[in-house]
Amino acid sequence: MRIAISTGEVSGDLQGAMLIASLFKQADLLGLDLEIYGLGGDRMRQAGATILADTTVISSIGLFEAIPFILPTYRSQNLLKKYIKDYPPDLVILIDYVGPNLVIGSYLKRHYPHIPIFYYIAPQSWIWDPRPQDTKELVSFTDHLLAIFPKEATFFHQQGLSVSWVGHPLLDRMQSAPSRENARKSLNIKDDEIVVSIFPASRRQELKYLLPVICQGCALLQEKSPNIRFLFALSLERYREKIEAEITKYKLKAIVAQRNTLEIMAASDLAIAKSGTVNLELALLNIPQVVVYRLSPLTMWIARKILKFSVAYLAPSNIVLNRDISPELIQEEATPERIFQESIDLIFNPQRRQATMDDYQTMRSELGEVGVCDRSCQEIFSRLQKQ
Repeated sequence: MRIAISTGEVSGDLQGAMLIASLFKQADLLGLDLEIYGLGGDRMRQAGATILADTTVISSIGLFEAIPFILPTYRSQNLLKKYIKDYPPDLVILIDYVGPNLVIGSYLKRHYPHIPIFYYIAPQSWIWDPRPQDTKELVSFTDHLLAIFPKEATFFHQQGLSVSWVGHPLLDRMQSAPSRENARKSLNIKDDEIVVSIFPASRRQELKYLLPVICQGCALLQEKSPNIRFLFALSLERYREKIEAEITKYKLKAIVAQRNTLEIMAASDLAIAKSGTVNLELALLNIPQVVVYRLSPLTMWIARKILKFSVAYLAPSNIVLNRDISPELIQEEATPERIFQESIDLIFNPQRRQATMDDYQTMRSELGEVGVCDRSCQEIFSRLQKQ
């Protein structure tokens, strides 16, 4: 059996790798020889897929920010199209990465209508749908959607799409997280040190707009409490030089670690993180967090004034319960002073920390049960056998 997978960004590569590992496991149980190829990154390659182009490094948010990545995205899509022509898959799985995957899905439906298309981790249209035509397009070419949120499943079912709610795959990932004690021992952290982990960027533009303001907030924290130690998580090695330069600039007591991010999280007393998948990971590990996000002023102006961008929350951990479990500092609110104030309170206010933990537990109950990737793969193979 041959499967093609298309995804992008660091989070898509992570989700793809987890799914690929389960696909190989399920195929082995069924006695199938399995080949997987597609678009993704190093994690998917390590899981056993043949990666045609690395799409973890060509992602962005914003009209102007996307311009440098138009040609690389076009090239990667052409590579996938050619490979599909030369080595036709038995099915295609699209993971997140909505813009490029809409192009690929529509192309496949026109030229290879007999190849079933599964969508896994769909765009969050159930929260905010700036382009309803995108939702209609996704529904038109998707044979089955594997939904990770209950509201997502309900929304797309109402759009006429065949849907299964499988639960959130991060539940599976958390099973490999180390204990706080083991994580701190591995990272050589002293008992009296307060650890603040920093998750500043998975895209290049986030280094520009988020990293400086986060580092300024960290400098205020360090001045207030000298026994604070910062752990900067490195999503891509190419970001190391920029992050280390900012750490030096603000004289932070910090290290940059490209290792198991779950270890960094587990060792933490607090996290300062961009909005994204990392917010759910932190919540599932019971780490209080301050969520920050900034775009270029022009991009944000277009989003607000022209696209009428308006959502209550950006962090997935807040979206699940539709309330501010963790503070979100977006655009103008993402200042060093606000980062400092929210961080100090979350570190030293026991009542607020406990309230956060209670909300995390409620949120966890909305994400399903462990075994998400295996259930997803069973759904895929089961539907293929019925065809």
